[in-house]
Amino acid sequence: MPARGLRTLNSPETTSSSQVSPGNGSHDVVVVGGGVIGLACAWRLAEAGLQVRLFERDTVGSGASNVAAGMLAPVGEATWGEERLLAMGLDSHHRWGTFAEELVAASGITDIGYLQLGALHVGMDRDEVEELERRFDLMRELDLAAEWVTPSRARDIEPGLGPSAGAGFFAAHEAAVDPRQLTAALAVAARNAGATITEHVEVAGVLTGADGRLTGVRSADGTEHSASIVLLAGGAWSAADWLPETVRPPVRPVKGEILTLKERLGEPVCSHIVVSERVYMVPRTDGRLVIGATVEERGFDSEVTAGGVLELLREGYRALPDIFEMELVETTAGFRPGSPDNMPLIGASESLPGLHFATGHYRNGILLTPFTADTVAAQITGGEVPEEAGPANPERFNTATTGKVES
Repeated sequence: MPARGLRTLNSPETTSSSQVSPGNGSHDVVVVGGGVIGLACAWRLAEAGLQVRLFERDTVGSGASNVAAGMLAPVGEATWGEERLLAMGLDSHHRWGTFAEELVAASGITDIGYLQLGALHVGMDRDEVEELERRFDLMRELDLAAEWVTPSRARDIEPGLGPSAGAGFFAAHEAAVDPRQLTAALAVAARNAGATITEHVEVAGVLTGADGRLTGVRSADGTEHSASIVLLAGGAWSAADWLPETVRPPVRPVKGEILTLKERLGEPVCSHIVVSERVYMVPRTDGRLVIGATVEERGFDSEVTAGGVLELLREGYRALPDIFEMELVETTAGFRPGSPDNMPLIGASESLPGLHFATGHYRNGILLTPFTADTVAAQITGGEVPEEAGPANPERFNTATTGKVES
């Protein structure tokens, strides 16, 4: 991450922050999007001494951040062909402990729900166990930290498992965070560092100079907001029509429904993250249990469906029957920002100088928050950019520079 107090922009064409007049509405960076990614980037950039203003179309955290389960589980998510994404996840997982400590200190919010719970993956029938065996073989090939567990060992870890639960694997170091508490802390930390956060402002257009460089944005009321750099962190809404069509990122909404239950009998149904083939369950410190999440390609259809709720409850009950006694306190749906290769877009646009991206995180937005924020801050201030960020270059989708569209 960049050194504190640094106030330079990493481009010879960029107006340096020392040349921006604080009183004329100009900023070093305008961030578009107030989810955890946008807020974390705003915090790190403001910490580095830049003048930062963030615009959120609704309220901060109202998008995917509001409905995420908050798993920090790169090992459990490892799959074939996504080794580059796994490297980013492992790097970010390593950053999370320090990131959480610094966030607590910067915000004064002492509980962001960050817990190193460990994640237990169990098969609920023979086919699921065989699939977990295949995945565990991959983990061994990649030298990932996980333990194969027998059914009896799985019940030692989680006594409340259902009778059909079989073998699986346990990743003891995996963790979780409460995304809503995380969002609140990031907003306070960003403001404390000097960032300006403005809610209920829709960005409607871009400002460009005579040389074609992006010089800011225009909000829906016609107000112009000058900036040396515009950071697009709009999640599923990142492919916005206010951007020139040639630079719109290939990001789409992927719907996910999620449930929140609350214990009524005083005893938590589990003490670890519990994952089966069709559902994952994440306990919170206050007795809630988050069950997620469906995956549907339905555009911006935000309705919670009876089928989605039934699937989550049915599969959750198979793994942990004691959820039957819990109170159902919330059902909601959100939109993950999917990209063609499931990897995020983090970096500068070559087609429109001055535009940077931090979007397309799909299922890994919470996990990749420290990695993304530190990478963006390093890219903009001239710090050391993690090697693992290379594959997230947004230009990989630009046919003008690559000659083809990667998928």
